[in-house]
Amino acid sequence: MEENFSTAKKIVEETKLKHIAIIMDGNRRWAKEKHLPSALGHKEGVKALKKTLRAADDLGIKYLTVYAFSTENWNRSPEEVRFLMDLLASTLKNELDEMHDNGVVINFIGDIEALTPQLKQVVHNAIDKTQNNKGVHLQIAFNYGSRMEIVSACKKLAQKVKSGEIEINDINEESISDLLYTSQIPDPDLLIRTGGEMRISNYLLWQIAYSEFYVTDRYWPEFNKDLLCEALIEFGNRNRRWGK
Repeated sequence: MEENFSTAKKIVEETKLKHIAIIMDGNRRWAKEKHLPSALGHKEGVKALKKTLRAADDLGIKYLTVYAFSTENWNRSPEEVRFLMDLLASTLKNELDEMHDNGVVINFIGDIEALTPQLKQVVHNAIDKTQNNKGVHLQIAFNYGSRMEIVSACKKLAQKVKSGEIEINDINEESISDLLYTSQIPDPDLLIRTGGEMRISNYLLWQIAYSEFYVTDRYWPEFNKDLLCEALIEFGNRNRRWGK
């Protein structure tokens, strides 16, 4: 598979690919097929993220954004929601030093203020500790919903018009983009979804306007460097016309 890695790395360089977004789907289905508790599927999903993060760094990919917990996920059982919150906290605590040593920059997109004070403290500590690093920028979409994000940007623009800070005709694509969670990073070049589902699930609706999509039937706990390279090789075969 080293040949695939070399090919994928060359594609990243030649296409100037900067940003990959991933919908990490299939943890529970992976566990169910193996007759294991769903909690174990989520834990294996964390391991897959670590592998993918290392691979992104090796391949020269600067930005990686992953969908960890959506605004709709609150509708899951209270036990699973509590487990996912605890898993985020424990993962950040256990993995932060290693990620920091590897130069990872950690950020979160989503309504973090809705989390418990304890979890917010863990999240902000990870952000603060890694903010000056120079490696891969990891954006974790947590309590994230794209429609909510766009509505929030519209409200902020409306307030600016109301206060006289801007005119209605000043509103354009750039002014909306500047008020999204992802304002400081480029839009995704490639969106990967694991688990075989063919939907966006309220993820980065504005930002993926011209992203290439890649869907694999493999569940997220199975994802690794080899599968990432396969996605990049497929990306390299695409003709991105940007509507031209």
